[in-house]
Amino acid sequence: MFNQQFAKRLIESAVIAACLASSVAIAADTSAPMSPLMKQLNNGNWLPQQEATNLSDELYYQDAIHAYIQTLPLLNTIGLRDGSEAAFGKGYNVLPIWKERMDSRAVVPTPNGDVIYSMSYLDLKETGPLVVKAPANVIGMFTDFFQKTITDVGAIGPDRARGGLYLLLPPDYEGPIPQGYYAFKSSTYNVFLFFRTIMGKGDGKPDPTPAVKNAETTRIYPLWDVEKEVKPMQFPDASGKRVNMMYPTDSSYWKKLKDFVDYEPLTAIPDDTRSALLSVGIVKGKPFKPTAKQQELLKKAVETAPRMILARRQVGRDDQRQLYYKNRQYENSWAGATAEWMQYGTLDANQRASFFQIAYSSAAAMVMHTTGAGSKYPYTTKDNTGKHLDGSNTYKLHLPPNPPAGLFWAVTAYNITDGTMPETDQLLPSTNGYYNLPKNSDGSLDIWFGPKKPDGVADNAFIKTVSNRNFLVALRLYGTGDGFYDQTWVPDDLVQTNK
Repeated sequence: MFNQQFAKRLIESAVIAACLASSVAIAADTSAPMSPLMKQLNNGNWLPQQEATNLSDELYYQDAIHAYIQTLPLLNTIGLRDGSEAAFGKGYNVLPIWKERMDSRAVVPTPNGDVIYSMSYLDLKETGPLVVKAPANVIGMFTDFFQKTITDVGAIGPDRARGGLYLLLPPDYEGPIPQGYYAFKSSTYNVFLFFRTIMGKGDGKPDPTPAVKNAETTRIYPLWDVEKEVKPMQFPDASGKRVNMMYPTDSSYWKKLKDFVDYEPLTAIPDDTRSALLSVGIVKGKPFKPTAKQQELLKKAVETAPRMILARRQVGRDDQRQLYYKNRQYENSWAGATAEWMQYGTLDANQRASFFQIAYSSAAAMVMHTTGAGSKYPYTTKDNTGKHLDGSNTYKLHLPPNPPAGLFWAVTAYNITDGTMPETDQLLPSTNGYYNLPKNSDGSLDIWFGPKKPDGVADNAFIKTVSNRNFLVALRLYGTGDGFYDQTWVPDDLVQTNK
């Protein structure tokens, strides 16, 4: 018994001695010289395990937010394609046309119901080089799936509104390029074709017939196919169809992104975007198997990132670079930069994300100062006092005489969150210069917005809004004139009225 107690005391003494020695050693270490970063990072020691885990998860979440902001232009296009092909079919020869104009039943970011839309999605990996016979006088473009313009088509494009044969080449194409085509290589196998054709002026209203006939002269065929093997064109009428062409708002966002990365060549994904995707585990040809915790964070990111983008749009820019005028509320979606969101030689990724949350398609013709050929899209989310537009109120928009639009002008209301049209019993919340709108004695126009049409206001001068829902108003000027660029013609802000 004595020996056992003695041995026990010896062990306890040894443990106490070891602990004292350890504490002395730690005290000695903390008194040793340390760099500023060592002092900041737990005196040169690893973090507590729970803190390390939490911070690692937070960084993964931030990486996912960054990846969302970087890839929104891409998923915007994928949403358009998937919705269209589910409703109207797929194939190089399928070109849906909204033959009676696009209205609020098409869930699309800021669609223009005042032109005739033709949109299709080409897969150069499947078909090889494709030839597209573009109609004359089209306003259009081809873009890669990141919505970087491959080329404008029409007055700003190489055909100069005469129409012509465009040859679209895959990113890895190294073969011969025959003469007679406007040839362009895409950075992605997937290509977005977006054509707009101009309506005629009917009896006091627009006539879509000539625009549809013009769009239906489009022809698309593989370069190397013999004529007897080329599929005949199909032009399904998309008008009146309820179709969702929006980008995903749930975790399928990441699945569609991974599928695209695996399908396309490595170089199709810009370097900075590849880096962002690598941070969340999306790599070409490698399994994407996020842990349960990472799946939770990815879900949180796809829900939170849109709120962050919306918040940035709501708060506005500190530099006010997005404003068209010094004394108006109208904004420029590109914030005065290029059609590629380059400012001072640098990509403005946040401004780009703000655009693609509510819109799609960006081309030089929308940003360049091209008198009589380009187009401008000033929009406003506020009234003349700086308050956000509220669909419960009634507003008047006064347009001075002779809007500087060589082709036509239009005014449209949109939901602020995603740029879709507010759906009411007025399916097309828009008006344009094709209508015989009542004019004031000086030739100016008044357009009204609200949940109910004020007494004495013409039907075509009224755009219906949804009560208790914010909205924005876009003014489109096609064939923009010098009066817009030199600001001798300036639209008024919306004014809330009691009418």
